Amino acid sequence: MPNLVQELNSLDFSVYIGGPLQAAVKAQHDASISQVNFIKEVGFIPSTTTGTGSSAVTTPSQLRYVDFNYQKSIPNPDYPATSGSLPLKETTVNLKVPFLTMLTIPAIRIDEVTIDFNAKLNSVETQNISSEFQGSASLSAKFWKIKLNASASYKKTTSSTSTTEKTYTLGVHVRAVNDELPAGLSRVLDMLEDSITV
Repeated sequence: MPNLVQELNSLDFSVYIGGPLQAAVKAQHDASISQVNFIKEVGFIPSTTTGTGSSAVTTPSQLRYVDFNYQKSIPNPDYPATSGSLPLKETTVNLKVPFLTMLTIPAIRIDEVTIDFNAKLNSVETQNISSEFQGSASLSAKFWKIKLNASASYKKTTSSTSTTEKTYTLGVHVRAVNDELPAGLSRVLDMLEDSITV
């Protein structure tokens, strides 16, 4: 009879349970690094180096802006006001907006990981026993001499079969949400919005 408890103890739960958890941690790490790379690559103009040796000059990375030019009607101060209103004049307005404030910054967070692991062990044991007995005897008498011949045989056959069926199922459910921006990054974006200049 197989030991089902020993069969269960032989399972490597660090693989079945720990593997999906480690994958979730790595996915969260990759999402955080992706956010940092997105800010660096999209929101900033990379630094450049000109010249060589001691005369090399490195320009630090600069915040990337988007310029909008549009026409706007404003009061013309060159003309005196008549009946309380100034004549209007057309002027070109340049609006500088930090690029990062116009984009949705990726902020994926794993909210929940559910691991369903089921182990099913079925044990089947069969045993066959067969017995066979054979015997023969003969008796002969000649005058007073008795001759006895006897033979006997006994045969017993036993066979047993033990089978253990193993079935394992692993289900992993991951729920990811678009998280709120970290407090520090949110404050930086607020300051960038305040830096929009006209």
